[in-house]
Amino acid sequence: MKKRIITAMILFFIMNVFNNFGHPVTPSFVRALHIPEVFFGIFYATMSLGLMFAAPIWGGFGDHGKNKLSIGLGLFIYALAQLGFAFSHNPYLMVFFRFIAGIGIAAPMTLFVSLIISYSKENRVKNLAILSALSTLGASLGYQVGGLLGDSTWFQALIPTTSYENVFIVQFISMALLSLTVLLSVKELDSNGIVSNRRSPFSSLSKIKTLDFRLIIFLLSLTLITMGSTNLSKYIDVYFDDLGYSTTTLGNFVMVTGIVSVITAVFIVPFVSKFKRQLAFIVILQVLSALIVFFVFRANNFILVIYTVYNIYVVIKAIYLPLEQNYISKHADKDSIGTITGIRQSFVSIGNVIGPLFGGIVYSIKPLVLFDSSAILFILGATLLVLILKSDNKKIEVESL
Repeated sequence: MKKRIITAMILFFIMNVFNNFGHPVTPSFVRALHIPEVFFGIFYATMSLGLMFAAPIWGGFGDHGKNKLSIGLGLFIYALAQLGFAFSHNPYLMVFFRFIAGIGIAAPMTLFVSLIISYSKENRVKNLAILSALSTLGASLGYQVGGLLGDSTWFQALIPTTSYENVFIVQFISMALLSLTVLLSVKELDSNGIVSNRRSPFSSLSKIKTLDFRLIIFLLSLTLITMGSTNLSKYIDVYFDDLGYSTTTLGNFVMVTGIVSVITAVFIVPFVSKFKRQLAFIVILQVLSALIVFFVFRANNFILVIYTVYNIYVVIKAIYLPLEQNYISKHADKDSIGTITGIRQSFVSIGNVIGPLFGGIVYSIKPLVLFDSSAILFILGATLLVLILKSDNKKIEVESL
């Protein structure tokens, strides 16, 4: 594996560790500030809104060889925004800072993926799977550390704050140091080897006008599936808290899902990547995901089922992500990998915006309805993919005449 691929993967992993320090304490932090629970969904959705607007623009900068500067700057913007979120203590200012955080984190979220795609002349699906697994493992480790810090009386004595602000202080310092590391010492991200001929990064956005209709349908499917998976991952946090489990327990669970994702990426995805009918396979995966979700949140022994059956869904999710990224990357030319990846991230972010806003309202009514709606969204996403399959079959029939 090339050095620049390894460098990008390591940085992406570290970013996901630091990025998730605050997540396990956020539900408790919001409640400690006596902020209405519906804001939990609003905070996440607002960050995703910033990410949605910024991702194609950062992708355009990446296509012009500005990867290192964009990633470093984005990380620092995110670090500052998280500090503002922790210390503003006003729900409306916190919403503002979450929006800024989304703009910042859009840079590394978009450009690390586009770099792996452009660097991977061979084994693209495998490398994307490893990147996805490192993301999940990094997030899991971040949850673990954040959960332990949130419960630690020693840490509270070391950095005394009124609530969980001390966890966000550690996150700010960590992300700021990572930003400086990228800007001052990392050379492998200077260019992906391909620099767009377009006059400015913003002109790359014109690519949106020429997207193939099958790709648009696929992106809409991605949005629906993202809505479902986001509501699952975010409201499981709240559900653990509602059932009386500690932030450490939540961190332990997320850590296990990270390990499962890594095992899947290493041993299962390379085998799956050889399938010729990957789109049809994605449809099957989404239907299975829906069935699992319908079952898990109706089971009597929640902890047992969440550590066993639910992890089958984690395996499916770990397989789906590199397959969909690879499908989308096939619609990019050499001048627009960053932009296409940014457009993909924008459709993911649309799901991340609508999902938590819808989820916050539904969860406050009844948690089971929220989890059932995620399963339904998986089925709807699969249905759109069936439309693409039918279109492809008709195209083959016409060409054979």
